[in-house]
Amino acid sequence: MKLSRFGEKFTGHSGIVALMDDLGSALNENPEMIFMGGGNPARLPEVERVMGQSLQELLSDSRRRHQLLGIYQPPKGDNEFCLYVARLLQREFGWPVTEKNIAVTNGSQSAFFVLFNLFAGEMPDGSRKTIHLPLTPEYLGYSDIGLSDALFSASVPAIEKLPGGMFKYHVDFSRLQIDHSIAALSVSRPTNPTGNVLTDEEMAHLDQIARANDIPFIIDGAYGLPFPGIVFNQAVPLWSDNTILVLSLSKFGLPGARTGIIVAAEEVVEACSNVNTIVSLACGNMGPGIGRQLFDSGEILRLSREVIQPFYRQRAEQTLQWFREALGDLPCHIHTPEGAIFLWLWFEGLPVSSQTLYERLKARGVLVVPGHHFFPGLKEKWQHQHECIRVSYAQDEEQVKRGVEI
Repeated sequence: MKLSRFGEKFTGHSGIVALMDDLGSALNENPEMIFMGGGNPARLPEVERVMGQSLQELLSDSRRRHQLLGIYQPPKGDNEFCLYVARLLQREFGWPVTEKNIAVTNGSQSAFFVLFNLFAGEMPDGSRKTIHLPLTPEYLGYSDIGLSDALFSASVPAIEKLPGGMFKYHVDFSRLQIDHSIAALSVSRPTNPTGNVLTDEEMAHLDQIARANDIPFIIDGAYGLPFPGIVFNQAVPLWSDNTILVLSLSKFGLPGARTGIIVAAEEVVEACSNVNTIVSLACGNMGPGIGRQLFDSGEILRLSREVIQPFYRQRAEQTLQWFREALGDLPCHIHTPEGAIFLWLWFEGLPVSSQTLYERLKARGVLVVPGHHFFPGLKEKWQHQHECIRVSYAQDEEQVKRGVEI
């Protein structure tokens, strides 16, 4: 089979594809495998009850059922849903946004595929630009998303070692050099895989740097603010006319609905909508259909603050305690859990690679994610990236405890 450059790139070796294939094979071979590697959210009865009730109301009304299943939405997504999202952001945070600043995508992964390739890659004048990640490690799903190679560049963070075997990454602004080759700055907050929440000061400084260099500041809020709000410290959501905020309903409890939300300047929303129409024709209706009432009433924020955030905070603290008991005096540092649904373990001086550790754990019946996948765009050699693993604590409590012990 003869393939185009696109075909060769997207059917060739990919870290995330190889990893997902491996995870799927492992689960088929051993159904009792303890799954601490994926990003699936926890099952929360109160959230499921509210979503189930909303879905039943949609299906019981013939007009709304037809809207859900029988029609295409406009290129930027369901207009009523976009209006409710904008009103919520106006009401809660005073952001000067309207429905024209909101676009719906088929999940935030597809939103980033569009956004990153809109701004970076090969430019009309033949030059090349990158999306710069000012804090690494970062989400492994970014790595192979570019239509061209080398879509990312990245900066090594400063590491602050903390009492009790903890540590924290910070943006090292002394090493953050912006030049004409950088098309945008991008961060996730909380960061996947580490659970790091960039401080309000770090976020404001990055926004200022981006604005000064006339490039956008892209924020991946899939786990963060304002919803699902899996943030354990004091943090304020950021948006400005130079900011592109990407949100998701997945970690709220709707990963199967594939609903991403872009909050951006009107020209960015229009550009993303045009691309989305060509690539996907239209967005799915399920997420916006279920979400309309949640946004109109503000229920999405209540559930985020009163149900989702407390659950993950308690589980993070519990899992951290289990690790401390199980690890003893082993030379392992754990990134202070400030949000998201993972712990990030750094085995300083690990005598094998994180890939080897992953394989050994899999043989013992526990699936995690080896850390070297989470450094897209990092050009320099850094031993640290081969000494870490990501561990999810979102699954059944007894399973997580047993996985920690193994």
